[in-house]
Amino acid sequence: MLRFLITLSFCLLNFLPAAHGREGQVIRIDPLVQQGQLLIDADVNFTLDGDLRDAAQKGVPLYFTADLEIHHPRWWWFDQTIIAAEQTWRIQFNALTRQWRVSLDTLSLPATTLDEALDLVRHIRGWQVGSADQFRPDTDYEGQLRLRLDTSRLARPFQVDALNSNAWSLTTPWKKFTFSLSDGTPRN
Repeated sequence: MLRFLITLSFCLLNFLPAAHGREGQVIRIDPLVQQGQLLIDADVNFTLDGDLRDAAQKGVPLYFTADLEIHHPRWWWFDQTIIAAEQTWRIQFNALTRQWRVSLDTLSLPATTLDEALDLVRHIRGWQVGSADQFRPDTDYEGQLRLRLDTSRLARPFQVDALNSNAWSLTTPWKKFTFSLSDGTPRN
């Protein structure tokens, strides 16, 4: 019995760092104001493991969703949610044309490699999240951003596989940031 417990604990300890090491992280978030709109630029660091990479190279579309929340903290009540937005990229390999496609809403861009396609997701630029009029000047706002592999958009057989496999659970932890707008420009 003792040998079984030691073996079980050894297996669990070896498993936990591998799962934690697969997590990515949001490195940088910059709110910008252009033409009266609040834009978000962000950099995310993550890698795809072998199972996800193999599935993508076989033509399975992968969906990555960035979730953003911006709140105005209030001491007397719950924080006021100013913006709750998400943006989803679809990355798919077309075996006939031997080309990768990255789709964002109605925009579709070609990429030569999977890493080039993932770079469009890793470097979020010009994400229009709302009007700058929603924010009062010189008031502090708190935000958080994360990126996740959106398994709810996969085909049903892959959703079942995603529930049973750790390889399909790519999510970055929430990255918190604060900013305020001063004369229409953000201050971090």
